[in-house]
Amino acid sequence: MTAGGNVKIVDRHNFPITNIAAAIVTVKPGRLRELHWHPNADEWQYYVKGTARLTVFTAGTHASTMDFHPGDVGYIDQSQPHYIENMGDHDLIFLEVFPTAEHQEFLWVSGLPTPHRAL
Repeated sequence: MTAGGNVKIVDRHNFPITNIAAAIVTVKPGRLRELHWHPNADEWQYYVKGTARLTVFTAGTHASTMDFHPGDVGYIDQSQPHYIENMGDHDLIFLEVFPTAEHQEFLWVSGLPTPHRAL
């Protein structure tokens, strides 16, 4: 856990019998899940608690921004850069699910893979 929140990942590395990867993400108020992308799978999201603003970058300089609330489902195509902001006064909690056995992501700033880390 850091001041910004955390990401807890389950995939074949820590649960070998699975064929999917998932993460439960907590983002503290006023913080964001930094700009990143997943090179090996599409991302499905389920929002559990809080208010989120998701920005997804598509071709060129185009971007789409959407707000999410508990019970909402989000979807991001493989390799599309995106970030999620906590727009509320309480923790934002959401589940990420990937149809692949291994969680992979790259941070925009470093370009380095960051498979298991806190925000």
